[in-house]
Order: sequence, then C-alpha cells, then structure tokens
Amino acid sequence: MISAEESYGGSWEPPLVQTISSFLKESSSPEGSRNIDGMKSYAGAKELQDFRRFTGLPLIDISRLLLGEDHPERRECEREIAVAARVWGFFQIVNHGIPAGVMEKMKEEQKKVFRQPFEVKMAGGGKLHSLGANNYRWGNPMATSPRQVSWSEAFHIPITDISRIEDETLRSAIETFANVATDLTEKIAGILARDLGAGGVYFRENCTARSCYLRMNRYPPCPFSPEILGLVPHTDSDFLTIVFQDGVGGLQLMRDDGSWAGVFPNPDALIINIGDLLQAWSNGVYKSVRHRVVASSEEERLSMAFFYCPKSDTVIQSCINPSVYRNFSFREYRLQVQKDVQATGDKVGLSRFLVQAMETVNTAATQ
Repeated sequence: MISAEESYGGSWEPPLVQTISSFLKESSSPEGSRNIDGMKSYAGAKELQDFRRFTGLPLIDISRLLLGEDHPERRECEREIAVAARVWGFFQIVNHGIPAGVMEKMKEEQKKVFRQPFEVKMAGGGKLHSLGANNYRWGNPMATSPRQVSWSEAFHIPITDISRIEDETLRSAIETFANVATDLTEKIAGILARDLGAGGVYFRENCTARSCYLRMNRYPPCPFSPEILGLVPHTDSDFLTIVFQDGVGGLQLMRDDGSWAGVFPNPDALIINIGDLLQAWSNGVYKSVRHRVVASSEEERLSMAFFYCPKSDTVIQSCINPSVYRNFSFREYRLQVQKDVQATGDKVGLSRFLVQAMETVNTAATQ
C-alpha cells in the first residue's frame, strides 16, 4: 500500500490522515492492536475490493409520468416505483429532467468549492461564505474508533439558503438540481402514498422548502482503503433521498442476507432511496436500506444529495394499523439519533420506536 503522504495531500484536504493515524499511532499497544483488528474485521477487505459484485438495481424511465393519469404506461411506471420501494428501498431513474450539461457543470463547480483551503472551508469563507461556518463538515467528530470515521467532507445547504450563494454558476446548477429534486420527491411520495391507499396531502403539507436540504459530498482518495470507508453504514433519517453521483462509484447497499453489493455508476441516472420516516409511515412496507460508500484509493468521488424532510414538529404516524411503530415527531427522532451517535458512535434508528420495544420498557418499569 502506498503511503498516506504519497496519495493524499493538498492545502484543501481535511486532516483525515491525522485522524486515522491518531487512532493507530501506538499499534504495538493493546489499544492500538484492537483498533487495527477492528478496522480489518469491520471493513471486510476482500468484500470491499470486489467491485465486480454489482447489484441489479431497478432502472426506471420516469418520462412516462408525463403521460395522462390513466395511460397504461404511466400506471406501469408508478407500479415499478412502488415495487422497487417495497423490494429494494433503492432504485435509479432516467429522463428525470436535469440536462447532462447542468450535471457536468455542477461537478466542475463542486470541485472548485472543495479545492478551497481547508482553513477557508472551516471558517465559512470562500465560495459559500454566505452560508456560514457551520455548514461544512468532515470526518466524524464523534468517532471513538477508526471504523466510525467517514473518509469524506461535505457542505450542508438548506434549500432556503441556495439563493444566498453569490457565485452565479454554482448557484444556478444547485438551484436546477434542487428544483427538479423537489418536484420528483413530491411526485414519488404521492405515488407511494396512493399505492397504500393513502393521499399525498400529508407530504405536501409537512415537507416544505424550509425543512429540506442538500448535501454536497466529496470523498478524497483514501490511502487506508478498503479498511476505512468513505461513509460508514447508515440509513437516512428522512422520507426520501435523491442522489446524483459521478462515474467513480463506491455506493453499496446491504442485502437481506447481510452482504454488500455495489451500485454501478450511471451518469444519466439519479438514485432514489427510502428513508426511515417513510418506512415508519408505511408501517414497514417500504424499506429504508442500510448503505455505505467505499472510498477509492486512487480517485476522488463527488455526489450531491437532496433530503426530503418534514417540519420538526411533524408527527410520524403510520398510515396502516395496527402500527409496529409508535407515533413520534421528527424532532424527537433526530434528537434520539444524535443521542445514540454521541453515546455509541453509531445510529440505532427505528428500532428505538417499535411498539414492542416500548411495551417491553413499560413492563420492566412496573416490575
């Protein structure tokens, strides 16, 4: 393996090498040995290196949604979306309405944003200075071991803040993506609601521009790959996520048997995935699937994600009874996730909100 210094560098890079090295600097000590063993067993090096194992993720042409409501091809498209949400929790869409030139321009502008000096990004300066310092993130400040470190950096951009971006080229590309993503999530949420015999009014009333956001991601070349992941395994804490990824690849999904399979990068497609809130709202019919990103040792990876979220006080209540999940607000869910991450370094998620789990706690409290 080449050294970190040879493959990773530049004034723009966050101190990820130093972070990992700090966990491993005393590899001869019992603690250091445990860290190294944990990296190897957690990552599954052989599996991560086998990029030939791609999953046959559904690819759906959504131009058919423009046809009349009763058109058989439109009905078939809606059926494919519902089946993909039930069986996979992930699917890809083409003919989504974002011109290829806009996506290419967005990648170019992303590179410029991330190529700014690390100190400038941390201080909230440069191209996105209007968003403030708190919008830039890197690694995982809560990590207590190498396996909890995400080899990545990102800018968190609330939808309502896009208009404040002063760089016209960057703002225009992001606005185009955000507008299309907003329209798509509303349509897909409506399709999935009707599939369960419910109306889409719930999503339109509770998911607004003030509650949704974008995340610009960069995964630098990782000299510790495949032991260190670009993004640690997780599920998304929203209703729906739309992702544009470049041609490098690295996104992997956990299958039902616990194995991981990669998503072959398609430059013409957007990736849609179900979030925790939609799984709870659908009473488990739609699947919020655990996923991760494998960092490349040679190439950087860029992506842009749109998160379709409700207002903080929105109550997530299953549209199917009896519900396996208790009612909870989006604020409560986020606070519980933050609490778990701070305590353990990992997200626990929906299992905290199972009715059965709550009954067990109440029974124990009365004994």
